[in-house]
Amino acid sequence: TLEYTRGDKLYVPVSQLHLISRYSGAAAEAAPLHDLGSGQWEKAKRKAAAQVRDTAAELLNLYAQRALRHGHAFTLRQHDYESFCDAFPFEETPDQLAAVTAVLNDLQEGKPMDRLICGDVGFGKTEVALRASFVAVSEGRQVAVLVPTTLLAEQHFNTFSDRFAHIEDVWPVKIAELSRFRSAAQVGATLRELAAGTTDIVIGTHKLLQNDIKFKNLGLVIIDEEHRFGVRQKERLKALRAEVDVLTLTATPIPRTLGMALEGLRDFSVIATAPQRRLAIKTFVARHSKGLIREALLRELKRGGQVYFLHNDIDTIEQTGESLARLVPEARIRIAHGQMRERELELAMRDFHQQRFNILLCTTIIETGIDVPTANTIVINRADKFGLAQLHQLRGRVGRSHHQAYAYLLLPDEGNITGQAKKRLDAIQQMEELGSGFFLAMHDLEIRGAGEVLGDRQSGEMQEVGFNLYCAMLDSAVKSLKLGLEPDLSAPLGVTTEINLHAPALLPDDYCSDIHERLVIYKRLASCDTAEELDAMYEELVDRFGVLPPHAKTLIECHRLRVLGKPLGIARIDASEAGVQLQFIPNPPLDAARVMQLIQKDKHYKLAGQDKLKVSADLHEIGERIARVKRVFSELAG
Repeated sequence: TLEYTRGDKLYVPVSQLHLISRYSGAAAEAAPLHDLGSGQWEKAKRKAAAQVRDTAAELLNLYAQRALRHGHAFTLRQHDYESFCDAFPFEETPDQLAAVTAVLNDLQEGKPMDRLICGDVGFGKTEVALRASFVAVSEGRQVAVLVPTTLLAEQHFNTFSDRFAHIEDVWPVKIAELSRFRSAAQVGATLRELAAGTTDIVIGTHKLLQNDIKFKNLGLVIIDEEHRFGVRQKERLKALRAEVDVLTLTATPIPRTLGMALEGLRDFSVIATAPQRRLAIKTFVARHSKGLIREALLRELKRGGQVYFLHNDIDTIEQTGESLARLVPEARIRIAHGQMRERELELAMRDFHQQRFNILLCTTIIETGIDVPTANTIVINRADKFGLAQLHQLRGRVGRSHHQAYAYLLLPDEGNITGQAKKRLDAIQQMEELGSGFFLAMHDLEIRGAGEVLGDRQSGEMQEVGFNLYCAMLDSAVKSLKLGLEPDLSAPLGVTTEINLHAPALLPDDYCSDIHERLVIYKRLASCDTAEELDAMYEELVDRFGVLPPHAKTLIECHRLRVLGKPLGIARIDASEAGVQLQFIPNPPLDAARVMQLIQKDKHYKLAGQDKLKVSADLHEIGERIARVKRVFSELAG
């Protein structure tokens, strides 16, 4: 039962369940509701379909460019590659191995790679990037690693240097860093070496996107935490994507990236298995209170650990430091933020890493990639001000070893927070399990919508019709354009064939007892587009619930007739004891001459009005009716 704005109700038969899909694209209270029979929905669909056509054409252009280009097909030197992998100090998880295999296959294929690796914070994405870098470097190609923050650039530089040091005698690899931690002279030298081809791997922040950077032989671009880059920077990356292999790493993909991956526009690997002995982070949302803060900090300090205290306001960070020092006199506190001088910031981070002090009072500068295994408590002040992906990233700074980690999300001590903020905090608190970044991204997709698939507008028609329907329409438009046909904007969902065999077609209660499960199966059957998909569903039902009873077999056959009738433009099939009646959509894709021949040749065929065809016959059994409809279809199709 669907309810509309003024309380009007519409009952939907289970055979048409595929017409109902879940709306995601805005908050539930902001979802646009329509009057029944007002035509608003048709209008919204038409507007979305018109926009979809342009997007589909742009996507096809992108596809075509990439298909025509020949990337570099890397060859894998198995022995050298294995000796590089042996230096990995941990055991690979199954998902990590699957992601590595997928990346290696992409590199060897010879088409430019565009793969997204989605793995939670600390689940081993960097190792995938290291192995891809080794394959590129061992063939004399350069690698650019693009990261959002100076601190992450520094950390990656150290990680890459350590891993490649093991093979220094076999493969001398030169690694450079481009960030504000490097002097102007060092940056100048690195730029000259990149142009000359003497630097193999460069790790840098936004500096890497400047126009004056020239590579001699760039083969692979690795983008860490893509959601931290702006639209213009991504346009610059898009230009790079045309020529080279691109590997994107992220813990919480932005909704648009996730949407593109789910659409199949980008290859996608998920690393969802946690490393061994890793514990989920305990998350608490609470009002700001001195007692709670003191208790949280002391608990960590007493077990010899370290704490991040996040206060994202540089103007008041000094005062916060003073009040923290009064609250916890036992602690050694230092401050770190993005407006500090390079050397000071670098020194503070290094000292924290080496445990020279135990509370780091900082801004979101620590958001990405800082890996301090002994820091296992994070306190986030004014957590209601942060986005979902940001909160997840910040929480991921702790719990990177086998100790139990804690995250405290503090709200202002009085006053209300916005509905959106409350939703974000509820979501982050519910998703404490390891590997929840991917689900949070899906949640984000629902809280704020996916945005336009291409370009820099973040919402629009997609919000009107919802993400699922928009994707279905986009998919159908891409398919039409691929075949050289103009997408049908009037009926973006195509034909829905209504079938009445005058016999029960359903899953009986005693065959599948769970009502929710039955609805899921009805929806899946209604969404099958080919005979092969229906065969697979048939096998699955037999496997799960046993031999199909007659009513369930009739249900499967109804869907078979729907699949067969769709290409003939049949809107309705009515098969009773007296015969078969077919109703067609306007301008069906049929040969009119063949229909006239059938009517002249066979006295059982008759036209009933402009769009109906009657076939008289004695059909007492269900099987006879189904067989007769199929025969009529094959005669119409010739």
